Amino acid sequence: MKRWWLWGDVAFYLALLLFAVWKRPHTPTLAVAAGVAAASFPLWVLARLQLGPAFSFHARADHLVTTGLYSRFRHPVYLFGSIAGVASLVALQVWWVLVVALLLSPITIVRATREERVLRASFGKEYERWRQRTWC
Repeated sequence: MKRWWLWGDVAFYLALLLFAVWKRPHTPTLAVAAGVAAASFPLWVLARLQLGPAFSFHARADHLVTTGLYSRFRHPVYLFGSIAGVASLVALQVWWVLVVALLLSPITIVRATREERVLRASFGKEYERWRQRTWC
């Protein structure tokens, strides 16, 4: 089964960023936000690709990914996805939308916590060793 729909969030925020760059006044805020987003999007995509078939919307533990970005970060999809998303919203400069997104950001923390619990239960000491070597 093709899993193209798993890229919907990336496509949404990228479209938002492109719209902002195309339609919003070119201010220093837009320039900085677009630069941060431009740096974050490739890392977000790379993290998703490196996760491969282990990527899921629900916490599960098929295998522990510890290479690539995952050799340094425990949650690079969440980290770089959050940065790209927030930067895209800042570039859009519709502040109430940014506030709503920031109010919803604890959902990402809850998801990461659930994933860590599942990985710890499935991989035990291997997970703990990897966790000690990584950040965020």
